[in-house]
Amino acid sequence: MSPPQDPLPPNAPPAPAPDPDSVDPLRPGQASASSPAQVASLEFKARMLLVFMLLLVCGAAMYVLYARGAFETTQRLVLISDDSEGVVVGMDLTFSGFPIGRVRRIELAEDGKARILIDVASKDAHWLRTTSVFTLVRGIVGGTNIRAYTGLLKDPPLPDGAVRTVLQGDASAEVPKVIAAAKDLIENLNTLTSSTGAVGASMANLQTLTERLNGPGGALTVLLGSEAEAKKFAATLDRTNALLTKLDGLAAKTDTQVFGEKGVMPETRATIVQLNTMLGEARNSLKKVDAVLQDAQAISANAKDATADLGALRADVEANLRKVEGLINEISRKWPFAKDPRDAEIKLP
Repeated sequence: MSPPQDPLPPNAPPAPAPDPDSVDPLRPGQASASSPAQVASLEFKARMLLVFMLLLVCGAAMYVLYARGAFETTQRLVLISDDSEGVVVGMDLTFSGFPIGRVRRIELAEDGKARILIDVASKDAHWLRTTSVFTLVRGIVGGTNIRAYTGLLKDPPLPDGAVRTVLQGDASAEVPKVIAAAKDLIENLNTLTSSTGAVGASMANLQTLTERLNGPGGALTVLLGSEAEAKKFAATLDRTNALLTKLDGLAAKTDTQVFGEKGVMPETRATIVQLNTMLGEARNSLKKVDAVLQDAQAISANAKDATADLGALRADVEANLRKVEGLINEISRKWPFAKDPRDAEIKLP
């Protein structure tokens, strides 16, 4: 309710007539001559606002379509998979981590396999070759990924509408196998580390080996199998050392007797010197014989004298040879490794 108005005083001047332009068109009971013009202006502004909003929505839609490659030229790629689990429309086909295509539709083929239709941008189609490999990987964490791999970029490009079989890899499907393998591994470890297992037996043998190493025989007991055998081996080593000591003493005596000042070798050397002297005398005697023979041939008339001279020379040669024979017998007697002196033989010419 509106508050009550105060009554006008009796001598108050009359109220001025209302201005037609200032009449409120929204207040009932008041008439306005400009209300149709204002209504038309409001309608125009509303229409302009609607047109602007429509243009804004259309521009946003066009930008989204342009950003998603709706106006780009593409070529079709069909991937055949056993199932399309995890694959959704709009999923990217990546190459080296960069999106080069997008899944447009998923169909079910007559043979029960899934056909994944992918649109690849023409500007990125040169990355796909006839030898390219396509994979569909489902990770344990994260979504499904479709990837392309190209080993040789010089191969012919992949034609439009090509059909390729995708290689699938499901990491979550390997989890039960990994768990089963880990369970078998744990059971095998428990079997090995038990008291009757191979590792337990090896540890027991290692402990026994350590005790033998720390025992009296040490490593010899481990190598020979028992302490008695180790003692026998030690005794053999002692006897070998004693024998080597005796051999060293014998070798020293042999050196003294053979190579000492009064040993066999110095005497033998002196005897050889004497033998060389005697051989020189025998050589001179033979030269004299040759001279006499030449004289005998020249003087055939005095053959009797020459024959007498030859007999004397021959006696001289035989005496020299007897000296040589005696010297050789003496060498054979002094030399410890020679044959029996009675076996020596000297042939006269």
